[in-house]
Parts: sequence; structure tokens; C-alpha cells
Amino acid sequence: MLLGLPMLGIILAGYPVLRYLEFPPETLYVSHAPFSWVAFTAYTLFITAVVLPLFIPVIRSIRRSIPDSATVFPFPWWGRLGVITGMLFWILAWTRFPWFAGLQPHTFTPLWLSYILVINALCYRRSGRCMLINRSRYFLLLFPASAAFWWFFEYLNRFVQNWHYTGVHYGTVKYFCLATLPFSTVLPAVLGTREWIAGFPWIKQEFKHFLPLGFSHPKLAAWTALGISACGLTGIGIWPDYLFPLLWVSPLMIIVSLQALMRERHVLSVIFKGDWRGVISSAAAALFCGLFWEMWNYYSLAKWHYSVPFVHRFQIFEMPLLGFAGYLPFGLECLVIGDLLSRLQNPVDKSK
Repeated sequence: MLLGLPMLGIILAGYPVLRYLEFPPETLYVSHAPFSWVAFTAYTLFITAVVLPLFIPVIRSIRRSIPDSATVFPFPWWGRLGVITGMLFWILAWTRFPWFAGLQPHTFTPLWLSYILVINALCYRRSGRCMLINRSRYFLLLFPASAAFWWFFEYLNRFVQNWHYTGVHYGTVKYFCLATLPFSTVLPAVLGTREWIAGFPWIKQEFKHFLPLGFSHPKLAAWTALGISACGLTGIGIWPDYLFPLLWVSPLMIIVSLQALMRERHVLSVIFKGDWRGVISSAAAALFCGLFWEMWNYYSLAKWHYSVPFVHRFQIFEMPLLGFAGYLPFGLECLVIGDLLSRLQNPVDKSK
């Protein structure tokens, strides 16, 4: 469904298939709608209505200044190494030293490897545990899984063309190899950040018993979500200006709906009991990483640019303001893949 539905849509619409399979993807063939105040206002009101109720308990928690009684462990040496290498490659990414010209386009991967080291070190400092040390096999598996995971979103982007890359041009094999390296850091970065954020007192205190969200007919709800998501994914190439947000929502809902219909535990199961810690920490982690992605992209040589219909204004770095909302469901998709990988590595009873 995830791979076939977008292609089915453009076949039914009579669009040329080959242009969606171009690799490396360089041709721009989607002409996006111009900025619209009406659409911008509508999207802003919708995003605010979804996000604002989640901010209220956070603000309440911060005002109460809930103390964190966790033991603080020493910051590990490899965390300090990550800080040093991160600062070094940040400087190299944003400058143009002649002696570094050959490696200039390739600073993104060492930047994010440094980030991953630091975020794991922060987790270790708080609790004495982190993925890097205590779940090493799972941690290493995240890298190849992450590469496949982001290549999937690159595939979906062919149908909406909301971002494109500039600064370097390579042949097919070289492009695939060099792009796979930074793509492999996405899941380790987001899930490591999620583990760090999940340890904050406001997550533990405010979202463990937050708002039970259940359905009187869960099977019907799952079928409905599956049908809407499938239709949306089929249509993203036909109406990219109107359905582009579904690029971030439909894959999540398709996987979760299928898990629900098969009576498997899924990442949204716990919110039926009011436990929103996983959801909030994952969405916040992706947004936190997103700020670093966009910031480090801004002055880099090899970079990406956005073209978001109707709302492309008020840019923070290269990203239009409302575009950051896409990181919230993306964090849940990272959680879904991390959860699936964890269960594949350690098979247990998957039933609810």
C-alpha cells in the first residue's frame, strides 16, 4: 500500500510514470500554488487547535517547577567527543575553506553522528542508561532501518516535490551511496532525542494520565482511518497542492490501522488509557531534531530547498513556519518504525 498507492494514483490519472522514477531526482515538474492568506489562516487555526491543548499541561508543569530527583551520572567521555566533533564539523559546514573543498558537501553525516553521541550522553548522564550502551544491537540496527525509512519519504516526495536538493550533482550509484549515509542518521537521532525528552519531569507528571482517547467502535474507526489514508496516499500525485500534508500522516495511519485490525499492540494503544508520554516525547523529539536539520542545512553547501503550496511564507532557515508542523506526525512515524524494529529483534506477544 505504501509504495503502490501513490503510483496507482498517477497511473489512473494518466501521468507519465517514468518522471516519478527519475534517479537522481533533479527534474522539477510540479508547479505549486502561490501563497494564500485564507489557506495559511485555516492551517494555522487547525494546527493551533491540535497543539495548544498539549502545551497547557507543559506550561503548568514548568510553572510548578517539578523537581527531578533522578541521580546525575558523569557526562561520558564519548559525549565530550561528540561535542568537540560536532562543533568542528559545524564550522566546516558553514565555511568554505579551499583545503576542505573536496569534503565540503559531506559534513552532514559527521554532524549528525556527533549529535547522536551527545544526545545519548545526555541520556546516560540522567539515568546511567542509553541506547548506545544498553541496547547496542538495537541502536546499530536503527542506522540501516533509518536509511530505508527516509528513502521511502524521498520516494513519496517525487509525487509532491515539496523539497529538492542543490549544491552537488552525482551519478546514480554515487548519489545513492552518498545520500544513504546521512539518511541513516534520522532514526538514531530522533529516537535518541525521544529517550532524552521522555526523562523530563513534565513528560512523566503531565502526560502519564492525561486524556483517555477511545472509540466506541474501534474496528470501524480503524477501517475508516485506513480507507481515508489509502485514498489520500493514492491522490497525493494527482492533487499535490491539496493533499501534500498526507505525505506525513497517511503512512502512520495505514500502519497503525492495520495493526489495530490485526489486534496487535501499536504505538497509539496507550493513549486509549490516557498515557500520552510516547506520543508527546516522539513528536517533540522530531521537532527538536527538525530545528537542527533546518539550521545546519541553511549555510551548508549541499542543501535542500522547500516549495510548500499555499503557506510558503515566514521562513525559519529554509523551512516556512507552518512546515514545522510536519515534524510532529513524523516523530510518531519514527516511533512506529522503532517499535516494529524492537519487536522484530525481541519477539513477544503482540496482542493487545
